Amino acid sequence: MPGPQWKHVTLDIALVAAAPLVLAAFGLGHPGGLRPHNAALWAELHIWLLPVWPLLALGLVVPLWGRPQRGATGAATVAAWIAGFGFAVFYTGLDAVAGIAAGVAEQHGGADRREVVNPLFHTGDALGQAGVWCLAAGVAAASVALFMRYGPRVLPGTALLLVCCWSFFDSHIFHPRGVVTMLGFALGFALWVWAAAGRAARGADAPGSTPRA
Repeated sequence: MPGPQWKHVTLDIALVAAAPLVLAAFGLGHPGGLRPHNAALWAELHIWLLPVWPLLALGLVVPLWGRPQRGATGAATVAAWIAGFGFAVFYTGLDAVAGIAAGVAEQHGGADRREVVNPLFHTGDALGQAGVWCLAAGVAAASVALFMRYGPRVLPGTALLLVCCWSFFDSHIFHPRGVVTMLGFALGFALWVWAAAGRAARGADAPGSTPRA
């Protein structure tokens, strides 16, 4: 692989893997449940995570980088990016509601705190489920676009990412499964980048989008 191409691949892998790796690291210290003794940590941890969750959607953007053109590949690319935006919105909502707000309520709500915390968890869970459905839809749409552009070499990454989406529905970043899920996202998105770069290195064009300069 030529030097400039290798630099692009390294940068792209760093972009798609950074957020899930950071989330996995936070998962190692994420409390298993919200209690008065860890409420302050719970809220503070989710404040730190607030800008990280949307960056997970970079895994749907970077491998498909370029201006989508007309045709099925371009339509699938746009669908993947819209779904990634949906994930960023809804899952950040989960972080704010079931993370920050619930942590503060648990810490300062007094004897009746659960009357506030439980509805916050209910609302946060609904937002999180919507976010994961958007992420799964984005992975499916991006898989179609990448397969049409690069062929079956993208399928290992697709398979891993779909398994991670299934696990993500109820694992969040809780150790151990949530941490493993985040590591799987990092690897799956990296496999997509590598598959696209391998095809480009052989001089193949990528129909459906404008190649990166």
